[in-house]
Amino acid sequence: MSLFKNIFSKDKKETLDKGLEKTKTSFFGKLTKAVAGKSKVDDEVLDNLEEVLVTSDVGVDTTLKIIERIEARVSKDKYLGTEELNVILREEIAALLSETNTSENTDFKVPKDKKPYVIMVVGVNGVGKTTTIGKLAHQFKNIGLKVVLGAADTFRAAAIDQLEVWAQRVDVPLVKQKMGSDPASVAFDTLNSAVADGADVVLIDTAGRLHNKVNLMNELSKVKRVMQKVVPNAPHEVLLVLDGSTGQNAFEQAKQFTKATEVSSLAVTKLDGTAKGGVVIGISDQFQIPVKYIGVGEGIEDLQVFNKLEFVDSFFKV
Repeated sequence: MSLFKNIFSKDKKETLDKGLEKTKTSFFGKLTKAVAGKSKVDDEVLDNLEEVLVTSDVGVDTTLKIIERIEARVSKDKYLGTEELNVILREEIAALLSETNTSENTDFKVPKDKKPYVIMVVGVNGVGKTTTIGKLAHQFKNIGLKVVLGAADTFRAAAIDQLEVWAQRVDVPLVKQKMGSDPASVAFDTLNSAVADGADVVLIDTAGRLHNKVNLMNELSKVKRVMQKVVPNAPHEVLLVLDGSTGQNAFEQAKQFTKATEVSSLAVTKLDGTAKGGVVIGISDQFQIPVKYIGVGEGIEDLQVFNKLEFVDSFFKV
């Protein structure tokens, strides 16, 4: 029996359970070894648990927070059994995620008082950025919103081509220029077009070159400034896309991008193909930026709104 009441639909929940299967199997395999032969939670179990969390890509700092919370529980109840550890771990991880992810959203939506609602999408090449934009466009269109895409990653022809494929697949307009054009100019044109068409949501793709952070910073700042000439306060959201399968490398990317621009939300992709799903917990905690979406499969419907309770429920489902 689940501790948490399921709020997702049955199909979405099954997709999430399946998407986190590798992470869960790996985590519980390690956890079983950590408590083998032990009946109560003692220092040795806590040391082993610390290693389990770190090697599950939760991250050192977040792991120490979780261990401290469990130590506090153990000190209150001297006879805490190892069979109760799952329940306590689950509760403490849910509590930790709740500090950053306060929303209980299970559906795709955008604020109605900002039209068009402008989302600038950032992230290095190869993390699933363009795919995430395409899947988001599909979800927004599904709920009746008018969506416009802007191909402001003009550094690579492939990025423009890939976004065009998604625009055609989802049947939404795309604003683009030729490769090498000024990204800010593309963003400006996209917003003008969106305003003229009465669009509800604009998704702007941007280049993800981290080898020169100063250039990236300058470019993103310029894109923002130019967008604000058309829509004051744009972008309303800066969404950083991270590849969950890269584990600790995703932490490093988050660190670099949060220095380069003001990131307001996160999407963690490719969780279905990896045992590194613990990275969602660590990134959410360390950067104090809400995880808004997670990718748990390759299908167009397999980008989900991140819900912390459903995530923890699937993570600990036995």
